[in-house]
Amino acid sequence: MRTKNDSKSVDEYIASQPEAAQSTLRRVRSAIRRAVPGAEEGISYKIPTYKLHGRAVLYFAGWKQHYSLYPAPEHVVAAVKDQLAAYEVNKGTIRFPLSEPVPVKLIGHIAKLRAKEVAEREKAKAPAPKKR
Repeated sequence: MRTKNDSKSVDEYIASQPEAAQSTLRRVRSAIRRAVPGAEEGISYKIPTYKLHGRAVLYFAGWKQHYSLYPAPEHVVAAVKDQLAAYEVNKGTIRFPLSEPVPVKLIGHIAKLRAKEVAEREKAKAPAPKKR
């Protein structure tokens, strides 16, 4: 359940959520951190955010009946389509019911796909080495 949230850290964000959701959100956080250990953790748009090279890899947020991962671009969704069949996916958001076990491996896989995408974009932006 989202509250008017001015959390300064992910710990504060999770602590501000209903007690029943806190352990679930801690597991989501842990799955992302294990999958993308080099990511910088913070709060952006008032929700937990993981960044690489200053670019957002993944966000998560707790709601009343579910928690969500963002962004979920079409190619990421397509790559894990079968695993996402049981979940609601809409407009770049994946919603997981709070009432079900956290799909840790799936969340880790999504985080890795997003991290790879961010790294590839970063590499594409890097200037080519100058020839002499």
